Amino acid sequence: MIVRTLEECQNSERRVVSETWESVRMLLKDDKMGFSFHITTIYEGTETHIHYKNHLESVYCMSGEGEIEVVGGETYPIKPGTLYILDKNDEHYLRAYTNKEMVMACVFNPPITGNEVHDENGVYPLVD
Repeated sequence: MIVRTLEECQNSERRVVSETWESVRMLLKDDKMGFSFHITTIYEGTETHIHYKNHLESVYCMSGEGEIEVVGGETYPIKPGTLYILDKNDEHYLRAYTNKEMVMACVFNPPITGNEVHDENGVYPLVD
């Protein structure tokens, strides 16, 4: 059994910060669960270009508003209660509107291995 609090993870190497977001990695590959679980905050008024080569990603918006634009495709609004799922290589832009940061729960399969290191050539243990 793994029991962790958001607070203890925020005060450890599991908290990763960039110019446009910060993420607290509650579960990582070393936890041997087959997926990673993060609480990610997208800073208000920012845009982040994201392109994972080989991941299934499920993201649930808990607070704030913004949008996701799939490169070469559609743009979708995001608000609390919105779930979006990316399949393997959906290059996209994630934008938080200027009125409030977005806080999201994120699940990656295969799991993220550390600060911002992805197991890009891994298998999909939840799918295989």
